Amino acid sequence: MLQALINVFRIAELRNKVLFTLGMLAVYRMGHFIPLPGVNQEALVEFFRNQVESGSVLGKATQVVTMFSGGALGQSTIFGLGIMPYISASIIFQLLASVVPSIKAMRNEGPSGQRKIQEWTRLATLGLCLVQSVFWLQYIGSLGLVYPQWMSTPLWWVMAVSALTAGTMFLMWLGEQIDKYGIGNGVSMIIAAGILANMPSAVVYLIDNFGTEPDARIGVSGLMFILAGFVVVVGGAVIMTIAQRRIPIQQAKHTRGRKVFGGQKSYLPLRVNHGGVMPVIFASSLMIFPAIVLTAIANAVKGGGGSNSASTFFEWLSLQMSFGNFLHVMFELVLIYFFSYFWITVQFNPEEMSKNLRDHGSFIPGLRPGPRTAEYLEAVMERITFVGAAFLSVIALAPTVIHGALGLPMNVTQFLGGTGLLIVVSVLLDFIQRLEANLLMRNYAGFLAKDDGSSAGRIRSARAS
Repeated sequence: MLQALINVFRIAELRNKVLFTLGMLAVYRMGHFIPLPGVNQEALVEFFRNQVESGSVLGKATQVVTMFSGGALGQSTIFGLGIMPYISASIIFQLLASVVPSIKAMRNEGPSGQRKIQEWTRLATLGLCLVQSVFWLQYIGSLGLVYPQWMSTPLWWVMAVSALTAGTMFLMWLGEQIDKYGIGNGVSMIIAAGILANMPSAVVYLIDNFGTEPDARIGVSGLMFILAGFVVVVGGAVIMTIAQRRIPIQQAKHTRGRKVFGGQKSYLPLRVNHGGVMPVIFASSLMIFPAIVLTAIANAVKGGGGSNSASTFFEWLSLQMSFGNFLHVMFELVLIYFFSYFWITVQFNPEEMSKNLRDHGSFIPGLRPGPRTAEYLEAVMERITFVGAAFLSVIALAPTVIHGALGLPMNVTQFLGGTGLLIVVSVLLDFIQRLEANLLMRNYAGFLAKDDGSSAGRIRSARAS
């Protein structure tokens, strides 16, 4: 592996791509230290720190949004909204392309159609930024976290909304520059960098609370459990991320003159975790709202002079739907399964895949090309999706279980599972695969090649065929 890293920096083009990517990520991190004028930063940081430590709904929601977006809502910097508006707009158009015939036809046009959809995505991102920034500034202003003399000035509203919107649009531009001149998926790299930026604070917490005394918060056995759990969870996430179900494919033979062509055997790889982290992102995002809505209903019933039993019921239900409680865990589990199957319904088209196999003169042995092949592919995908959703559920709920069992803060347990860990593993795997592809293209050994240069043990992409 060390030789492979040396080879990366020996190749001028690859070295420039890696350094450009690191430079763009450094620019992204510097933006987290540029505060938004007019906001009482000390009071804001203290407020959200108290919310997180108390385990309130607002604190958990802020953590989830910050992790998914790569932003910094708890600090209110110019990158406070992060990249989430762009991701939301991209997902919206991705779903629309599956149900709206005109957008689907535009997507199938090739580069020209993709550019048009990309322009619409940028415009939608701009609109989402304007709406979200106004709501966010109004919310922190209602909490008294904005200086009154600034809050009452229309010019400040224009400046603050423009700064938050420009920050997200700049992050979108950074991601596109990484896609074009760097290596890796730009948006994913930005999100992963934001998650990894929290790792030093988790390490500091472990060091500060570690001790050999009997009353130490984290003893030797606890530290060994955390380290072993981190290795096991990361290893399992890597395996399940690249795991695939291989469907054997036979190419039909055809004769041209006296020569016979075709007849080769290959396989069609179907990813076990086809949805990636999207089902967990959807489920975690939706689970933010029930507790907030139920808390508001309980307060409204109590303030409106409703019965004590109704108020008590809604308070109990709000508590149960809060992060880490039984009903919250069960509903999140159900949503992960739902969105896992929903995602393959949107993204996986067995009829089109069966048609492509038939058009290329290939078939699955023992199955007729056409509807029978499509039914088989759909049945196989449904079965492996059940396993993939179970894996996502275990990874997503592991931080909650460890948080409740050991009492560790979420900034530590998020590296023992959860959506953040899945995102980091997926992004780093994609980054290493791209580096290895560039090395192999220039006749260099890959990261996991043997000493003799053989390909055994190399990282295989989940999309490889």
